[in-house]
Amino acid sequence: MSSVSVGRAVRRGVCAGAVGALVVAGLGSGVAFADGSDPSDGLEIQAPYEQAVVVAPEGGGPAQYRSMALGLQHYNSDFAVTDGRLTVDVSGLAGIAEVQWPDNCVPDDAGTVAVCDTGDVPVRYTPQVQLKLRAAPGAAVGAQGAVEYSATATGGPDGTLTVPEYSTETFVTVGSGPDLGVSAPQDVSGVAPGTDLTVPFAVTNTGNETAHGFSVKLWATYGLDVATRYPECTYSDPDDPSGQYPDMTYVTCSFDTEVAPGATVELPEPLRLAVTGHALYERFDYEVEPAGDVTDLDTSDNGRSWHIDADNTADFAVHGTEVSGAVGDTVAAGFRFVNRGPAWVADVASGDPVPAIDYYLPPGTTATSVPSTCHAASPAADDPAVPHYVCTLPTWTSPDLKVAFPFRLRVDQVVPDATGHVTVRPYDGSSSFAFDPRVKNNSAQVVVNPSA
Repeated sequence: MSSVSVGRAVRRGVCAGAVGALVVAGLGSGVAFADGSDPSDGLEIQAPYEQAVVVAPEGGGPAQYRSMALGLQHYNSDFAVTDGRLTVDVSGLAGIAEVQWPDNCVPDDAGTVAVCDTGDVPVRYTPQVQLKLRAAPGAAVGAQGAVEYSATATGGPDGTLTVPEYSTETFVTVGSGPDLGVSAPQDVSGVAPGTDLTVPFAVTNTGNETAHGFSVKLWATYGLDVATRYPECTYSDPDDPSGQYPDMTYVTCSFDTEVAPGATVELPEPLRLAVTGHALYERFDYEVEPAGDVTDLDTSDNGRSWHIDADNTADFAVHGTEVSGAVGDTVAAGFRFVNRGPAWVADVASGDPVPAIDYYLPPGTTATSVPSTCHAASPAADDPAVPHYVCTLPTWTSPDLKVAFPFRLRVDQVVPDATGHVTVRPYDGSSSFAFDPRVKNNSAQVVVNPSA
């Protein structure tokens, strides 16, 4: 499976469906620092890959305006990124669609290119620019044009982040049909385990045709329970061996409710989530589609992700070992990682591993057998002669997880109290684990030929 960033998934309108692959398969954002290299950062434009506008009414009059959300995000929370400037070029929509610019965009004299002020650039994307588009008079169903973008911002390791021209675009198509969508929820943090939350779930049809029923799909990460059970739905819970995704709740539903153009409907009763005792960084994704074989006019707003951060901790620890051996002997000199909980931990935005573990070998030894999840990396800055390995863990780190890293070392030289060092640290390059209440047990020693 190829690597897909969440940003790209959002632009292609498949964010909700992608969460299972992101969490389970570990699809990365492309920004990783597992080998201890200098941290970096990147700027990304968030824009839909496709956008539909509704054809003008046959009886005359202008077409209805439809909103298109845009914005910027960056990747590394260790950097502050400000003064975002998003340039939007709609010259490719001539004869296809008309644009209404928001107050934070300044268009040129022709009204086809505007620079939009997005302010501070977040790590988690939130819309910062809301364009309005409508079909141009006389534009026929199927007519298509493109919007192109570029962007700059202040910050990052070099002081400036950029996205060049023509690297991102939105294809705008004139169409007709139902267009179901759900509004974007506001992420929440500091939620106490044991709390019940109500999902802000309502379905609106912004198309020009009625949807005769709709289907719903839900994905809840391991620290969330779907408390509301509808008879119109089937549920696959985390412990269900037939489940589509491990460590997740997956729900599929079919409702026969009619949704007329301009109407908003809700589920039969509020959709509630329970935040469990092992919750930490959670994600709830949901997606809606018209029933039957009807194609939704614009899928960019069909799926949403709700990030829920619990007020919880996870105690990461590593344990070393002591062994002895003569010159030429091969000794078992590995280490163990433990998550003492109570929370599980996963990067539910990118799907990258959360911890990386550095192992600097004891002097006078050479690794002859290395675990498959470890690789040779840059040597220690203060002693380049010391071999260095970096090890990673599964995409998610469950409570009470214990993982052994069974290195085997050859003793090339007997050095009394030869001491290697093991340290667990954030994979993404940040300075520490915000959720870990004890940092002393994040390091341990592997000693070959202890004198005592």
